[in-house]
Amino acid sequence: MAIDSHGRTIDYLRISVTDRCNLRCLYCMPEEGVPFKPHATMLTLEEIARFARIAAGEGFTRIRLTGGEPLVRLGIADLVRDISRIPGIERVAMTTNGILLPQMAEELREAGLSRVNISLDTLDPEQFTQITRWGNIEDVFAGIDAALAVGFKPVKINAVVVRRLHQDLLAFAQLSLDRPLHVRFIEYMPVGSSSGFAGAGWTASDTIPNEELIALIERAAAEAGLGPLLPLDAAARPEGWGPARYYQFEGALGTLGFISALSRHFCGECNRLRMTAEGRLRPCLFSDREFDAHDALRSGTDEDVRLVLREALSAKPDEHHNRRGTERLMSQIGG
Repeated sequence: MAIDSHGRTIDYLRISVTDRCNLRCLYCMPEEGVPFKPHATMLTLEEIARFARIAAGEGFTRIRLTGGEPLVRLGIADLVRDISRIPGIERVAMTTNGILLPQMAEELREAGLSRVNISLDTLDPEQFTQITRWGNIEDVFAGIDAALAVGFKPVKINAVVVRRLHQDLLAFAQLSLDRPLHVRFIEYMPVGSSSGFAGAGWTASDTIPNEELIALIERAAAEAGLGPLLPLDAAARPEGWGPARYYQFEGALGTLGFISALSRHFCGECNRLRMTAEGRLRPCLFSDREFDAHDALRSGTDEDVRLVLREALSAKPDEHHNRRGTERLMSQIGG
């Protein structure tokens, strides 16, 4: 097993496969985009698969592919297939905006992808287009339908809650009633705000702490005639690798999860490392400290790569100490 210096088992690796995206969400990148890394500096699919193999040998069992938008990376299904066949890798998952899933879901499922998280921050079509600058929310709904149709399990909806957006929280929660959708409400984290990028102008005051959020949803649910939110024990929760606290409306096919990265942080249970698309290992999302696996993958031995991985593991902090803001934007880190 991979154990960090604080005694935590680290078995979950999030790999960004690209810094590119088919949307331009206003909190994520400027309208003109960000300066993309030259293609030659990006890890090849073969290098990513090699790193996954070495990580599996160190005790990593679960891998999530992220971006940017991972489905814009050519050959992504081949990468899924290669990683899913690595001895020791138990699950391969993906976080996506869902837009390309109608065309790709079946191929990805056959390649070995078992689960997807679909990012969706509003259910209002006009607001969705404003946030993404040109996106059509119907494309995301089609992606959700495709994910369910091919049998991804679980299918989770990731909704970042932002106070000034006035999102219809009850409508999000009601997505869990009639279909096995697991809606996860994520506290807004001002990642990238140290870079000088103003984004949407959202600040820490736009973070709605989970306890307040749960109360808001329960109040709206009561007014709509729904029952209370019932907390779920570990056995009843959807299979997951993250820190969400889960609830459910009585009789619902899905669940509601709440991720409190700021108000009730879960650093003591952190089980992950992140790798950027150009091969930089980040021990903590809220830290700008990185370790270069790129050169080791490109010109070194497996042992060279292993040493970088172990160095990053040993550098994992005990917690983020309420730091807010990073030099890189989320699209450059990997969601």
